[in-house]
Amino acid sequence: MTVHFPFQNSYSALPDSFFARVAPTPVAAPRLIKLNRPLAAQLGLDPDLLETPEGAEILAGKTVPAGADPIAMAYAGHQFGQFVPQLGDGRAILLGEVIDSDGIRRDIQLKGSGPTPFSRRGDGRAALGPVLREYIVSEAMHALGIPTTRSLAAVVTGEHVIRETALPGAVLTRVASSHIRVGTFQFFAVRRDTEAIRRLADHVIARHYPELVGAERPYHALLAGVVARQADLVARWLLVGFIHGVMNTDNSSISGETIDYGPCAFMDAYNPSQVFSSIDEMGRYAYANQPRIALWNLTRLAECLLPLFSDEQEKAVAEAQDILGAFSDQFSAAYQAGLRKKIGLFTERDGDDALIQDLLVAMAKNQADFTLTFRKLGDAAVDDSADARAQFMEPAAFDEWAGRWRARIALEPQGAAERQVAMHAVNPTFIPRNHRIEAVIQAAVNDDNYAPFEELVKVLAEPFEDQPDYAAYADPPLPDQRVLRTFCGT
Repeated sequence: MTVHFPFQNSYSALPDSFFARVAPTPVAAPRLIKLNRPLAAQLGLDPDLLETPEGAEILAGKTVPAGADPIAMAYAGHQFGQFVPQLGDGRAILLGEVIDSDGIRRDIQLKGSGPTPFSRRGDGRAALGPVLREYIVSEAMHALGIPTTRSLAAVVTGEHVIRETALPGAVLTRVASSHIRVGTFQFFAVRRDTEAIRRLADHVIARHYPELVGAERPYHALLAGVVARQADLVARWLLVGFIHGVMNTDNSSISGETIDYGPCAFMDAYNPSQVFSSIDEMGRYAYANQPRIALWNLTRLAECLLPLFSDEQEKAVAEAQDILGAFSDQFSAAYQAGLRKKIGLFTERDGDDALIQDLLVAMAKNQADFTLTFRKLGDAAVDDSADARAQFMEPAAFDEWAGRWRARIALEPQGAAERQVAMHAVNPTFIPRNHRIEAVIQAAVNDDNYAPFEELVKVLAEPFEDQPDYAAYADPPLPDQRVLRTFCGT
């Protein structure tokens, strides 16, 4: 049987200025190293056929499946605050779209599939390490309940790519509800192509915000919808200690999904100023800066949409500012509600925000592990001797806070066991810790050994379960295991 993709191609039906038609560059000897079988089935694909040599050739870009209309999408973007008028998919090719089992349209894209007209002198390829990192982290984010692009497959190409040294080449098959970014709107705004902005906005509304079709002011409502989704998304990042690393406008998804897992990382010890990305020298995208940067990116989107708001510039600006003004309250509401759940509060009372902030301050001062502190706090809800305090360099700092916390939770009718279950449902045991990811990458790159990768993916698929056989995966790194810098895959 032949591998069949039930492609639809709505984006490539837009005007030619939206993309460049380009086929993937064939590779020498593709070999499938991981297929996400449940995701394949959800997409209406046959996992068994995808695991054949024919499937590997398609997932590596060596063979283009019937019905595909391969394109590289055009977009611009602010990169670390500096505007670049033309970026685009320099090493990714969108094969087409499928409708999944939930009725949702999904892009299927090959990342690392060869040069495109947007490659800017790059080779269009991906090294194995960044492909494994994106597979691991994106699927972990999905398991944590955070909107994200997904990973369908990882394939080694049988070729090497040259970075600082020769590295095994690989291709990631990425799945997203779309790959439309703030930078996609910026591409047309800088060219003053208002009609293209309108076409793009109409496409986004029909695809991601269908409830807005026919609205009295659909473009105002679109901006409001994107603002709301981004506020919720960034709150979710902070609640699990995630740092995106490269929150450029070309990495800001209009659908509200997390996109582009380059030098991203999860915090170990809590530090609001934490930066891992080797290219973020000024800390622009530090952990605590992410809400501010999200609003900055949304402001750039609003600027693109102004011609659709009104012919009167001052009126359009005022209307956009009013919509953007909702971000802070929306983010704060989502973030504070999430923090209350993390410490086991079912209701809201005066003083709760201060109680939570005091815990975060104590955690920062005592280098407490972000993930384990909250997980152990769930155990402390039922057992006074539970060892949450062991996360603190000075356990007395936890003891002082815990006394006030116990007095607060005593005011609620829920029992200790119910509180623990609720806390464990939002406080994971397992996250993709940086040292674990690096160990997986080294085993694969140096020894062609994918057993550590398979095991880590398996553990992270159930982040809220204790999994006693894999308890060591919850441990923070030892001093000599700490990963202080992460790097962009390009």
